[in-house]
Amino acid sequence: MSLRIERVNKEIKRNLMEIIQQQIDNPSLGIVSITKVNTSPDLKKTKVYFSVLNDEKTNEVEVTLNKMKGFIRSSLGRKLRIRSLPQLFFFPDESIKYSIHIYKKIEEVRGGNKEDNRGDKEE
Repeated sequence: MSLRIERVNKEIKRNLMEIIQQQIDNPSLGIVSITKVNTSPDLKKTKVYFSVLNDEKTNEVEVTLNKMKGFIRSSLGRKLRIRSLPQLFFFPDESIKYSIHIYKKIEEVRGGNKEDNRGDKEE
């Protein structure tokens, strides 16, 4: 990834967080965090990954953000100084859930090994 795209991603992420926290007054969103932003090299599309404190609301938040992307994009356009503002696409960030799932699996394996080792020592 080029340095320019990295800088654009950082700026988009920072400004999106401000817009969502300060300009959108929608209680159904709850607490939303922008976790990652991937802008295409041609600056035409940006995938925005978000996480929500309440996992049960993830689908609802995704629908709401995608419905509001016109407003969000126009607000973003007022803050950024780039010639062509990319289209925004919002996706839930599954990496956090996946990390928790892997952590639990590791703990299960560790727990299983501890029990096996204890059983060997007692015999």
